[in-house]
Amino acid sequence: MLPEPSGLLEICRPVRHILARVGDKWSVLIVMALRDGPRRFNEIKRAIGTISQRMLTLTLKGMERDGLVRRTVTPSNPPRVDYELTELGHSLRGPIEELGRWAIDNERRITQAQLWFDGRDKAA
Repeated sequence: MLPEPSGLLEICRPVRHILARVGDKWSVLIVMALRDGPRRFNEIKRAIGTISQRMLTLTLKGMERDGLVRRTVTPSNPPRVDYELTELGHSLRGPIEELGRWAIDNERRITQAQLWFDGRDKAA
């Protein structure tokens, strides 16, 4: 049984920074981009499409710091840098994929709600 909402918020307080990371849209897309194995920086950028180089760099560093992504540099000319999910990062795939399924299943209902809301605001 879950605690009352105010108790649940209190329980979540120590992990808010973790929830912010795993709930960030870029982190979610990076997990999905790396789900099938290691990729280079530009491969991740192309897979996501709309992320800036700076934001991808910052998000990958944060995910590496949190233990979700491993960065491997292979000495060559130029050096090859690959990113891959760690075991912890792979454990996040299930919840992210489930959330994605929920979004796909409810996209129509959400769009309808948004149209209704926007129409209501225009009528007021």
